[in-house]
Amino acid sequence: MSPRVKRIRQAFVASTDLRPMAQQLVQDRTPAGYAGVEAYARAHTKSDAGALAWLVVGYAHVLDHDCGKAIDPLNRAKPLAGDLGDYVDYYLGTCYLQTGRQAEGLAALANFGTTYPDSLLIRDAYLSYATALASEGRASEAVELLEKDRLPVRSDIEFELGKAYAAIGQNEKAAEALANVYYKMPTAAEAEPAYAELKKLRAPAPTVEERKIRAELLMKARRYPDAADEYHELADHASLEEKVAAELAYADALQRSGRNRDAKAVLTSLPGATPEQSAHQLYLLGEIAWSLDQNDVFYHMVDQLRQTAPASPWLEAALLSAANLHLVHREYEPALDTFRELQQRFPKGGRASYAHWKAAWLAFRLGRKDEAKKEFEEQIELYPDGNEANAALYWRARIAEEDNQLSMARAFYEKLSDRYRNYYYAELGRDRLKKLPPSSDPPGGYPLLSRIPPLDHAQRIALSDPPADDLHLQKAKLLGNGGLVDIAVRELQAAATDDPGTWAPAETAQLFTDTGHYDRAIEAMKHSVPSYFAVDIPMLPRCYWEALFPRPYWSDLKKYSMENQLDPYLVASLIRQESEFNPLAVSRANAVGLMQLLPKTGKLVAHQESLRHYRPDELFAPTTNLELGTRYFRGMVDKFGGSFEHALAAYNAGSDRVEEWMGQGPYRDSPEFVESIPFTETREYVQAIMRNANVYRQLYGEP
Repeated sequence: MSPRVKRIRQAFVASTDLRPMAQQLVQDRTPAGYAGVEAYARAHTKSDAGALAWLVVGYAHVLDHDCGKAIDPLNRAKPLAGDLGDYVDYYLGTCYLQTGRQAEGLAALANFGTTYPDSLLIRDAYLSYATALASEGRASEAVELLEKDRLPVRSDIEFELGKAYAAIGQNEKAAEALANVYYKMPTAAEAEPAYAELKKLRAPAPTVEERKIRAELLMKARRYPDAADEYHELADHASLEEKVAAELAYADALQRSGRNRDAKAVLTSLPGATPEQSAHQLYLLGEIAWSLDQNDVFYHMVDQLRQTAPASPWLEAALLSAANLHLVHREYEPALDTFRELQQRFPKGGRASYAHWKAAWLAFRLGRKDEAKKEFEEQIELYPDGNEANAALYWRARIAEEDNQLSMARAFYEKLSDRYRNYYYAELGRDRLKKLPPSSDPPGGYPLLSRIPPLDHAQRIALSDPPADDLHLQKAKLLGNGGLVDIAVRELQAAATDDPGTWAPAETAQLFTDTGHYDRAIEAMKHSVPSYFAVDIPMLPRCYWEALFPRPYWSDLKKYSMENQLDPYLVASLIRQESEFNPLAVSRANAVGLMQLLPKTGKLVAHQESLRHYRPDELFAPTTNLELGTRYFRGMVDKFGGSFEHALAAYNAGSDRVEEWMGQGPYRDSPEFVESIPFTETREYVQAIMRNANVYRQLYGEP
């Protein structure tokens, strides 16, 4: 172990008790937070831990856009900063520049790359340095510096480079750099300022290709109003051959922006459209009718697509919309026919497996048992790697049970359990297996089951040791003690690039978990092991599972769950689905905190619980959110006769909808009700929470 790494590790151990107060300061930046970390820094003034504390104080002031106050703590951090010196000097230099102390700022950043050759901040430092040079009339030096570090492309570097070129009169190069930002990086913070600079230059009009790239990127980012504006311009400047495509894209963006009337006006006349473009036109007109609840017009557009574009992907998309519309309106026979038509017209399309399953399920629900049996088996035969294969295995086995074909039921349940280990239906299948009488029949005999492919990447993951002497990894850990999570992750990723073992996902998740960012740990691990639900627990390291299924706030979670006669693991699973344990989460509907309670719901339950002096912002406090959320969920469970599945559906979609769906029964049991939920989001929500609760039980045993 090198002396540098040894020093960082010693600093890490010495600063462990700084972490909670540093994390709180970086998150909230309250006067009390600043005072606490500053007191820690003064108490450790002659140690590396104290230097880290001063860096945290300075960084917090930077987050508060108060560079003037950041300078003193950063200067205090400097003498003992060690291998965090690059962060101290970078923020100190940029703060000097922000507060008009140009000479000191330039001095701090001038030789940054030479002083810190391993730093991840070299490009950032030279960007700040070049910007300062340009502001002092030294734009040619700024250009020279930025051109050396231009790749990989960054919007902020391109923007400053464009301005520097403009300052020395090289307008063509300036326009090129600024156009790169505005047209090829339209969601960047520098995009609109780049456009303003382009207008100052009186740059040539953009090419059709540039407009097209910008419009497509805006559309991909779901910035539909901006995309509509760009497509409008594109349509005005496109060639005759490209004009119709631009008009269609313009109408699509308008429709997605909620401007249905404007979209319809664009679509009324598209001279010279190809057959495929005409199909797109009909599809969009249908979507507009759907949005306006003009169902007869919508179905008419679908009929026109059937007649004029029977093989078009636009008909495929329209049939899915039509089938779902029938389903929502409880028009089950037309829904079944339309799903079946979709699958038969486009048997290899991206929607085919789903459409086939929905048709099979509707046949089952309508009591057409023989038809359903055949189609469940077809589902496995035709789409063995589709998302619906596990459901088909389960429900075909259920029918086999009802027909007293117990050997078949056992074989299907066993296949389901082995291949889809932690899926919702796998656990249900194992429960059914326990109730089947023993069988003396030999295994096998059902060739259909061999159609189910084995799991990709099903090998056991062995955890490799992290590189003990890697400077970036040790810096990441030390920065984590300072609550500087985003910076720490960047260092950790650099270490993983140098040593691509299996240690990096676990270390990343641990960093997030140690700093209270459980949601980010879960997302990092999901990205690393996307197929984790299909494997058995021993196939992944224990730390992977604990990051995926954490138990923060466990004492309060268990307490309030038990008080309300709820399984703590079911509550943990619900929270994982709702907020991923982020106590500060706020949804688009303004639901708040761990259990995502609406303020009005929180107020109502607080009144019922006689919670004195309750304030809505208390929903951000984990203890209060858990107390009120578990009580509210218990009320849902009681309302629906003790059924957790029904209560979860109501938690997601509302009690009125669940009562409506219950009225469409009868159902054999809760799994049949769940599979029959017409809202995909709610159906998958209920299945996920029930599935996740089972994983929690496997991992941790009795709560």
